[in-house]
Amino acid sequence: MSYSPPPLTLGIEEEYQIINPETRNLHSYITELIAEDSRRETKLDLKPEFMQSQVEVGSHPCRNVKEIRAEIIRLRRATCEMARNNGLRIVAASTHPFARWDEQNITEGIRYKELLDDMQGVARRLLIFGMHVHVGFGHKTNPENKDLMIEIMNQARYFIPHLLALSTSSPFWHGRKTGLKSYRSVIFESLPRTGIPYAFKSWAEFHRYEQTLDRVGSFGKGDRVAKIWWDIRPHPIYDTLEFRICDICTRVDEAVCLTALFQAIVAKLLKLRRQNLSWRDYQQYHVSENKWRAVRYGIHGNLIDFGIEEERPFHFLIEELLEFVDDVVDELGSRSEVAYVRTMLRDGTSADRQLRVFNALGGTDGDQDALNAVVDYLIEDTELGIWD
Repeated sequence: MSYSPPPLTLGIEEEYQIINPETRNLHSYITELIAEDSRRETKLDLKPEFMQSQVEVGSHPCRNVKEIRAEIIRLRRATCEMARNNGLRIVAASTHPFARWDEQNITEGIRYKELLDDMQGVARRLLIFGMHVHVGFGHKTNPENKDLMIEIMNQARYFIPHLLALSTSSPFWHGRKTGLKSYRSVIFESLPRTGIPYAFKSWAEFHRYEQTLDRVGSFGKGDRVAKIWWDIRPHPIYDTLEFRICDICTRVDEAVCLTALFQAIVAKLLKLRRQNLSWRDYQQYHVSENKWRAVRYGIHGNLIDFGIEEERPFHFLIEELLEFVDDVVDELGSRSEVAYVRTMLRDGTSADRQLRVFNALGGTDGDQDALNAVVDYLIEDTELGIWD
């Protein structure tokens, strides 16, 4: 039987901060924005998140990264316009430089009440913002596609710390430098069923795991959608492999680049499969070690090449990754978008740039002027390229 690869459609979800430009602090306003969106002729379908100072947007399914770019720009521009019309601003970063979780209003609704009741103080601290990239695998009722998704998930786990390092945008927490480039990752992993997933032999094995957790009450009694929040997972509703590991990218070009890289990694692993080859399935503890290094150092540290059991500079490993996907990016039409990673290596991630702004003003922990300058920078950087 000949093998026909799935279409590898794309989607993206982004979670933005709602900012009061005078105080530079977060502002609880999602209810009002959703009400305004409902009156628009062309609706964005804004979604609430746990905190009322958060707003989530999601793209339409896209055939390629060119369409993803257009979608991200459309969503950011419209959300920024709505915020500006209400005297507010939007920021794409995974933590706010100084806002406090204990001062935030929780969004009403059974889903969020259940989360708070179940997770208690752990949930209360979730003042974090992420970006989820979806890669589609064809029709969800096709059993072959489901097994294929699990197979690719197992192999793709190795690469996701690399992309976390490129996305880092959360170096601050409660007005202090954390010493980490992705503090969001630390906060989120206090929830159960997060982090690097286990390897599964088949879709059937994964589904049995999911059913067992549901049967014993791990998913609660209200919203029965599987509460498995791994860094990469089969989405519980859509027929997609969802990459959840990243901080939200502050710049549009960064978000497009990482989306293109995720798609290229999947395409390359599928190509190897067609050649009766595969990438090695590394153990969870191997990948978790590299994730910690990405969380701590971003693009400026070393990751471990477990094939040779040596640590290597991040820039070197990214060049190896670019070489690995080189023979699929032209077919995907994403060569220039993938190549943007070298600009990111040169300019630094959002976390690096935030710290440069802070340090240039001689900022110390709690320095409100320096922290305000970081927020101003993030507002400007979030809107970069969306008004063209």
